Amino acid sequence: MVKHIILWKLKESLSEQEKAQVMAAMKENLESLVGKVPGLLRLHVVTEKLPSSNADVMLDSDLESDEALKGYQTHPEHVKVADTYVRPYAEIRLCIDYEV
Repeated sequence: MVKHIILWKLKESLSEQEKAQVMAAMKENLESLVGKVPGLLRLHVVTEKLPSSNADVMLDSDLESDEALKGYQTHPEHVKVADTYVRPYAEIRLCIDYEV
């Protein structure tokens, strides 16, 4: 199994209200990918964080294998969600993938 974890910092130009809307849309649409993308076993998006955090959003997901991760990254449903709900609003993206 492979863990795929992403941290995003949203653009500073977004108001707090816009950030809240963006985070809700990211959570809803990313979590909806489970069952649509082969090999994606679990995906959870965290938007409620402690004030000590310096990231706005975290994605924590489990995939069957490294091959499943590669398929997830290019899957049309994932690309559509990323291009619509994530990339336009993210200023910084950090990722770590590892085998469990």
